[in-house]
Amino acid sequence: MGEQAHASEAIRARIEHIYPSLRPAERAVAQYLHDHADAAELTVHQLAQATHSSEPTVIRLSRKLGFSGYRELRYVLRHPAAEHHPPFDPLEGFDLNPWDQLEDIPDKAVGGARSMLDDLLASLDRPSLRKAVGMIATAGLIDIIGVENSIVPATDLCTKLSYLGLHCRIATDAYLQQINAGHLTDQDVAIAFSYSGNSRDTIKALQLAKSQGAHTIAVTNASNAPIRNWADITLLAGSGERTIYGNAIFSRISHIALVDMLYMGVILSDYGRFAAQLDRSGRYIQDRGFTA
Repeated sequence: MGEQAHASEAIRARIEHIYPSLRPAERAVAQYLHDHADAAELTVHQLAQATHSSEPTVIRLSRKLGFSGYRELRYVLRHPAAEHHPPFDPLEGFDLNPWDQLEDIPDKAVGGARSMLDDLLASLDRPSLRKAVGMIATAGLIDIIGVENSIVPATDLCTKLSYLGLHCRIATDAYLQQINAGHLTDQDVAIAFSYSGNSRDTIKALQLAKSQGAHTIAVTNASNAPIRNWADITLLAGSGERTIYGNAIFSRISHIALVDMLYMGVILSDYGRFAAQLDRSGRYIQDRGFTA
Protein backbone atom coordinates (compact mmCIF):
# COMPACT_ATOMS: atom_id res chain seq x y z
CA MET A 1 0.00 0.00 0.00
CA GLY A 2 2.87 2.33 0.89
CA GLU A 3 4.58 1.57 -2.40
CA GLN A 4 1.44 2.45 -4.35
CA ALA A 5 1.22 5.83 -2.60
CA HIS A 6 4.90 6.49 -3.43
CA ALA A 7 4.33 5.73 -7.10
CA SER A 8 1.27 7.98 -7.18
CA GLU A 9 3.27 10.84 -5.66
CA ALA A 10 6.03 10.49 -8.28
CA ILE A 11 3.58 10.44 -11.19
CA ARG A 12 1.67 13.39 -9.75
CA ALA A 13 4.90 15.41 -9.73
CA ARG A 14 5.43 14.68 -13.44
CA ILE A 15 1.82 15.52 -14.26
CA GLU A 16 1.98 18.84 -12.45
CA HIS A 17 5.18 19.69 -14.34
CA ILE A 18 3.71 19.27 -17.82
CA TYR A 19 0.02 19.99 -17.13
CA PRO A 20 0.05 23.58 -18.53
CA SER A 21 1.19 22.29 -21.92
CA LEU A 22 -1.45 19.57 -22.30
CA ARG A 23 -4.46 19.56 -24.61
CA PRO A 24 -7.92 19.33 -23.00
CA ALA A 25 -8.31 15.59 -23.68
CA GLU A 26 -4.82 14.92 -22.34
CA ARG A 27 -5.63 16.96 -19.24
CA ALA A 28 -8.62 14.73 -18.56
CA VAL A 29 -6.41 11.64 -18.57
CA ALA A 30 -3.73 13.40 -16.54
CA GLN A 31 -6.30 14.52 -13.95
CA TYR A 32 -7.60 10.95 -13.59
CA LEU A 33 -4.08 9.60 -13.06
CA HIS A 34 -3.42 12.38 -10.59
CA ASP A 35 -6.55 11.70 -8.54
CA HIS A 36 -6.98 7.90 -8.70
CA ALA A 37 -4.46 5.59 -7.04
CA ASP A 38 -6.09 2.58 -8.73
CA ALA A 39 -5.34 3.85 -12.27
CA ALA A 40 -2.62 1.21 -12.59
CA GLU A 41 -5.32 -1.49 -12.68
CA LEU A 42 -6.85 -0.07 -15.87
CA THR A 43 -5.93 -1.10 -19.39
CA VAL A 44 -5.35 1.61 -21.96
CA HIS A 45 -8.88 1.01 -23.30
CA GLN A 46 -10.43 1.23 -19.85
CA LEU A 47 -8.54 4.41 -18.99
CA ALA A 48 -9.68 5.99 -22.27
CA GLN A 49 -13.28 5.09 -21.45
CA ALA A 50 -13.03 6.37 -17.88
CA THR A 51 -11.75 9.75 -19.09
CA HIS A 52 -13.99 10.04 -22.18
CA SER A 53 -10.91 10.26 -24.33
CA SER A 54 -9.23 7.91 -26.82
CA GLU A 55 -6.48 5.31 -26.65
CA PRO A 56 -4.12 7.47 -28.76
CA THR A 57 -4.64 10.31 -26.27
CA VAL A 58 -3.66 8.03 -23.36
CA ILE A 59 -0.54 6.88 -25.22
CA ARG A 60 0.37 10.44 -26.21
CA LEU A 61 0.09 11.61 -22.59
CA SER A 62 2.23 8.69 -21.43
CA ARG A 63 4.97 9.77 -23.80
CA LYS A 64 4.72 13.38 -22.68
CA LEU A 65 5.24 12.12 -19.13
CA GLY A 66 8.52 10.61 -20.32
CA PHE A 67 7.50 7.01 -20.91
CA SER A 68 7.69 4.94 -24.09
CA GLY A 69 3.94 4.29 -23.86
CA TYR A 70 1.11 3.45 -21.48
CA ARG A 71 2.52 0.01 -20.73
CA GLU A 72 5.66 1.54 -19.24
CA LEU A 73 3.67 4.17 -17.32
CA ARG A 74 1.44 1.45 -15.91
CA TYR A 75 4.49 -0.59 -14.92
CA VAL A 76 5.96 2.33 -12.97
CA LEU A 77 2.62 2.88 -11.24
CA ARG A 78 2.76 -0.74 -10.11
CA HIS A 79 6.52 -0.85 -9.39
CA PRO A 80 7.70 2.40 -7.76
CA ALA A 81 11.38 1.37 -7.82
CA ALA A 82 11.29 1.63 -11.61
CA GLU A 83 10.82 5.38 -11.18
CA HIS A 84 14.51 5.61 -10.31
CA HIS A 85 15.39 4.40 -13.82
CA PRO A 86 13.71 6.93 -16.12
CA PRO A 87 13.22 5.99 -19.78
CA PHE A 88 15.48 7.26 -22.53
CA ASP A 89 14.86 10.86 -23.47
CA PRO A 90 16.08 11.66 -27.02
CA LEU A 91 16.49 15.30 -25.94
CA GLU A 92 18.66 14.43 -22.94
CA GLY A 93 21.25 17.15 -22.51
CA PHE A 94 19.04 19.82 -24.07
CA ASP A 95 16.89 22.03 -21.85
CA LEU A 96 13.78 21.79 -24.00
CA ASN A 97 10.16 21.21 -23.02
CA PRO A 98 7.03 20.95 -25.15
CA TRP A 99 5.61 24.12 -23.62
CA ASP A 100 8.66 26.28 -24.35
CA GLN A 101 8.42 29.19 -26.77
CA LEU A 102 10.74 29.75 -29.72
CA GLU A 103 11.80 33.01 -28.10
CA ASP A 104 13.21 30.98 -25.16
CA ILE A 105 15.60 28.96 -27.31
CA PRO A 106 18.52 31.44 -27.68
CA ASP A 107 18.94 31.77 -23.92
CA LYS A 108 18.55 28.03 -23.42
CA ALA A 109 21.05 27.14 -26.17
CA VAL A 110 23.67 29.62 -24.97
CA GLY A 111 23.15 28.56 -21.36
CA GLY A 112 23.63 24.92 -22.34
CA ALA A 113 26.78 25.75 -24.29
CA ARG A 114 28.18 27.69 -21.34
CA SER A 115 27.51 24.75 -19.04
CA MET A 116 29.30 22.34 -21.39
CA LEU A 117 32.33 24.62 -21.66
CA ASP A 118 32.52 24.96 -17.87
CA ASP A 119 32.39 21.16 -17.67
CA LEU A 120 35.24 20.95 -20.20
CA LEU A 121 37.45 23.30 -18.16
CA ALA A 122 36.76 21.32 -14.99
CA SER A 123 37.46 17.94 -16.64
CA LEU A 124 40.47 18.64 -18.86
CA ASP A 125 43.87 17.44 -17.68
CA ARG A 126 46.24 20.22 -18.74
CA PRO A 127 49.46 18.17 -18.61
CA SER A 128 47.78 15.73 -21.02
CA LEU A 129 46.89 18.64 -23.28
CA ARG A 130 50.55 19.71 -23.29
CA LYS A 131 51.67 16.19 -24.24
CA ALA A 132 49.09 16.00 -27.02
CA VAL A 133 50.25 19.34 -28.45
CA GLY A 134 53.83 18.09 -28.48
CA MET A 135 52.85 14.91 -30.30
CA ILE A 136 50.89 16.80 -32.94
CA ALA A 137 53.52 19.48 -33.56
CA THR A 138 56.24 16.89 -34.26
CA ALA A 139 54.19 14.23 -36.09
CA GLY A 140 55.10 12.99 -39.55
CA LEU A 141 51.43 12.38 -40.39
CA ILE A 142 48.34 13.17 -38.33
CA ASP A 143 45.45 10.78 -38.97
CA ILE A 144 42.11 12.05 -37.60
CA ILE A 145 39.30 9.60 -36.82
CA GLY A 146 35.60 10.04 -36.05
CA VAL A 147 32.16 8.89 -37.18
CA GLU A 148 28.66 10.38 -37.27
CA ASN A 149 28.56 13.75 -35.48
CA SER A 150 32.17 13.42 -34.31
CA ILE A 151 33.14 14.17 -37.91
CA VAL A 152 32.39 17.83 -37.09
CA PRO A 153 35.28 18.46 -34.63
CA ALA A 154 37.49 15.97 -36.51
CA THR A 155 37.14 17.94 -39.74
CA ASP A 156 37.66 21.24 -37.93
CA LEU A 157 40.95 19.98 -36.47
CA CYS A 158 42.14 18.72 -39.85
CA THR A 159 41.40 22.10 -41.43
CA LYS A 160 43.22 24.06 -38.74
CA LEU A 161 46.31 21.84 -38.74
CA SER A 162 46.47 21.98 -42.54
CA TYR A 163 46.67 25.78 -42.34
CA LEU A 164 49.73 25.32 -40.14
CA GLY A 165 51.44 23.28 -42.83
CA LEU A 166 51.14 20.00 -40.94
CA HIS A 167 50.52 16.81 -42.89
CA CYS A 168 47.11 15.58 -41.76
CA ARG A 169 44.20 13.69 -43.25
CA ILE A 170 40.67 12.57 -42.48
CA ALA A 171 38.49 10.03 -44.27
CA THR A 172 34.75 10.30 -43.71
CA ASP A 173 34.24 6.60 -44.46
CA ALA A 174 34.79 4.35 -41.42
CA TYR A 175 36.38 1.59 -43.51
CA LEU A 176 38.87 4.00 -45.04
CA GLN A 177 39.69 5.33 -41.58
CA GLN A 178 40.65 1.80 -40.54
CA ILE A 179 42.68 1.22 -43.70
CA ASN A 180 44.52 4.52 -43.22
CA ALA A 181 45.20 3.72 -39.56
CA GLY A 182 46.67 0.36 -40.51
CA HIS A 183 49.32 2.08 -42.66
CA LEU A 184 50.62 4.48 -39.99
CA THR A 185 54.12 4.30 -38.54
CA ASP A 186 55.80 5.16 -35.25
CA GLN A 187 56.42 8.65 -36.63
CA ASP A 188 52.69 9.37 -36.90
CA VAL A 189 49.81 10.36 -34.62
CA ALA A 190 46.19 9.17 -34.67
CA ILE A 191 43.55 11.38 -33.02
CA ALA A 192 40.11 9.84 -32.40
CA PHE A 193 36.96 11.76 -31.46
CA SER A 194 34.17 9.81 -29.74
CA TYR A 195 31.67 11.39 -27.33
CA SER A 196 30.80 8.02 -25.78
CA GLY A 197 34.25 6.50 -26.22
CA ASN A 198 32.40 3.36 -27.20
CA SER A 199 32.11 3.61 -31.00
CA ARG A 200 33.13 0.26 -32.50
CA ASP A 201 34.47 1.73 -35.77
CA THR A 202 36.42 4.49 -34.05
CA ILE A 203 37.96 2.14 -31.50
CA LYS A 204 38.96 -0.34 -34.22
CA ALA A 205 40.73 2.40 -36.17
CA LEU A 206 42.60 3.59 -33.06
CA GLN A 207 43.54 -0.02 -32.24
CA LEU A 208 45.00 -0.44 -35.71
CA ALA A 209 46.95 2.81 -35.39
CA LYS A 210 48.43 1.74 -32.05
CA SER A 211 49.30 -1.72 -33.40
CA GLN A 212 51.45 0.01 -36.05
CA GLY A 213 53.35 1.93 -33.38
CA ALA A 214 51.63 5.27 -33.96
CA HIS A 215 51.07 7.66 -31.06
CA THR A 216 47.37 7.80 -30.16
CA ILE A 217 45.11 10.48 -28.70
CA ALA A 218 41.44 10.08 -27.75
CA VAL A 219 38.94 12.91 -27.20
CA THR A 220 35.88 11.73 -25.28
CA ASN A 221 33.38 12.63 -22.55
CA ALA A 222 33.43 9.27 -20.78
CA SER A 223 36.13 8.81 -18.13
CA ASN A 224 35.97 5.00 -18.19
CA ALA A 225 35.38 4.56 -21.92
CA PRO A 226 36.86 1.52 -23.72
CA ILE A 227 38.66 3.81 -26.19
CA ARG A 228 41.08 4.82 -23.41
CA ASN A 229 42.65 1.36 -23.56
CA TRP A 230 44.20 2.23 -26.92
CA ALA A 231 45.02 5.88 -26.29
CA ASP A 232 48.42 7.09 -25.13
CA ILE A 233 46.69 10.32 -24.11
CA THR A 234 43.01 10.84 -23.29
CA LEU A 235 41.56 14.35 -23.36
CA LEU A 236 38.31 14.52 -21.41
CA ALA A 237 35.98 17.14 -22.87
CA GLY A 238 33.50 16.85 -20.01
CA SER A 239 32.30 14.59 -17.23
CA GLY A 240 28.69 14.16 -18.31
CA GLU A 241 28.60 10.45 -19.09
CA ARG A 242 25.34 9.35 -20.68
CA THR A 243 24.06 6.21 -22.29
CA ILE A 244 24.36 6.76 -26.02
CA TYR A 245 21.57 5.53 -28.28
CA GLY A 246 21.59 5.39 -32.06
CA ASN A 247 19.26 8.35 -32.42
CA ALA A 248 20.82 10.55 -29.74
CA ILE A 249 22.65 13.59 -31.04
CA PHE A 250 24.67 15.51 -28.48
CA SER A 251 26.26 18.90 -28.95
CA ARG A 252 29.95 18.85 -29.88
CA ILE A 253 30.59 22.38 -28.61
CA SER A 254 33.11 21.18 -26.03
CA HIS A 255 34.95 19.11 -28.66
CA ILE A 256 35.15 22.12 -30.96
CA ALA A 257 36.54 24.19 -28.09
CA LEU A 258 39.14 21.48 -27.41
CA VAL A 259 40.12 21.59 -31.09
CA ASP A 260 40.82 25.32 -30.68
CA MET A 261 42.97 24.57 -27.63
CA LEU A 262 45.05 22.06 -29.61
CA TYR A 263 45.37 24.48 -32.52
CA MET A 264 46.46 27.37 -30.30
CA GLY A 265 48.79 25.09 -28.38
CA VAL A 266 50.52 23.91 -31.55
CA ILE A 267 51.07 27.51 -32.68
CA LEU A 268 52.47 28.45 -29.28
CA SER A 269 54.84 25.45 -29.30
CA ASP A 270 56.86 27.11 -32.10
CA TYR A 271 55.30 30.51 -32.65
CA GLY A 272 57.64 31.76 -35.36
CA ARG A 273 57.39 28.60 -37.45
CA PHE A 274 53.63 28.18 -37.28
CA ALA A 275 52.81 31.88 -37.61
CA ALA A 276 54.86 31.89 -40.82
CA GLN A 277 53.07 28.78 -42.10
CA LEU A 278 49.70 30.30 -41.31
CA ASP A 279 50.65 33.46 -43.20
CA ARG A 280 51.88 31.35 -46.10
CA SER A 281 48.60 29.41 -46.27
CA GLY A 282 46.69 32.67 -46.25
CA ARG A 283 48.63 33.95 -49.25
CA TYR A 284 47.73 30.86 -51.27
CA ILE A 285 44.05 31.68 -51.00
CA GLN A 286 44.12 35.45 -50.72
CA ASP A 287 42.10 35.77 -53.94
CA ARG A 288 39.25 33.67 -52.57
CA GLY A 289 36.92 36.66 -52.20
CA PHE A 290 34.30 36.97 -54.92
CA THR A 291 34.59 39.91 -57.30
CA ALA A 292 31.88 40.82 -59.76
